[in-house]
Amino acid sequence: MSLRRRALIVNGALAVLLVGGVGAAYASLNTSVRSETAPATSTVTRGMVSASVSASGAVTSARTRSLSFTGSGTVASVKVEPGDRVKKGQVLAKLDDTDAREALEAAQASLNAAADGDTSTASGYAQYVSALNARKQAQRALAGTVLKAPFAGTVTALNGTAGGPAAGTAGSGTDDTGSTGFVEIADITRLQIVGDFTESDVTKVKSGQAATVTFDAMPGTTATGKVTRIDPVAKTTENVVQYPVTIKMTGVPKSVRLGQTASVQVITGEVTDVLTVPTSAIRTAGGRPTVLVLAKGGAQVPTVVEIGLKGDLTTEIKSGLKDGDQVVRQGTPATTGQQGGFPGGGLGTRIGGGGGGR
Repeated sequence: MSLRRRALIVNGALAVLLVGGVGAAYASLNTSVRSETAPATSTVTRGMVSASVSASGAVTSARTRSLSFTGSGTVASVKVEPGDRVKKGQVLAKLDDTDAREALEAAQASLNAAADGDTSTASGYAQYVSALNARKQAQRALAGTVLKAPFAGTVTALNGTAGGPAAGTAGSGTDDTGSTGFVEIADITRLQIVGDFTESDVTKVKSGQAATVTFDAMPGTTATGKVTRIDPVAKTTENVVQYPVTIKMTGVPKSVRLGQTASVQVITGEVTDVLTVPTSAIRTAGGRPTVLVLAKGGAQVPTVVEIGLKGDLTTEIKSGLKDGDQVVRQGTPATTGQQGGFPGGGLGTRIGGGGGGR
């Protein structure tokens, strides 16, 4: 084989390798550009749209009581400790009732004497009524030396000891008084959460709405619930206006305890079997909601739509789209017509869908 022929063969092989390398580079560039300019799309489908608002709070009991002795004196005995479960009517603590019993005996004697007297006269009858009332008061005082559970629950606090004075606010015994009694109990079978909602979110909350509760210390643990109360008066913390909303919980796991921090999500709206698109696909043009519909050939067609419920992730479409349409989510180019060429002119081919092909 002559030297000239060998040179021709070698040069031909090099040319083939060069063309192959150019083709690979072109294909790589073409793929890169198309990947960068391809819009993120979603398919219009039928489904459910759910809207909600959220807040945080702490687990409390819907039924609590702060109990105190109605009289004064020395505590004779304490029958419970914090954490104990008690039955309705169970004795929790007692005062030394010596003075109260003696007062009752004296009141009974006075009543007997008044009853034996002449009650037919006005003065005699008045003495009898006065003695009768005194005995009733003495009976109440004796009963006030004993604390009993008004309902079945759990002792959450004990603010006194045997041998010490009667503690707490005398006469307390209504729910949520804020007073500190000698014994405090709560019904842990009736749990609730009070969440603080912003003034814009609370306008969407209504009594009876369903809610989901999650617990900070127990990932994956949830409870259901519903709104039972919306406080009419706001509270302001660091210039932030919030409204307390009470959610009664149901289906509460046994591991949930009083005082745990939790987050509550209240469902403010829900529709089913409607056309839906991702909320991120909704744009506003001229004050009207629009979406970009991806047509055949890659064109993006602005389309005015009528929206219904705007959910957390998806939005209801009442008109303007049909099932199966492809819509472009925001954050992607408004058109796929971007063009690119091989660096330095090269093969002179436009890459992309907007400037024709090779």
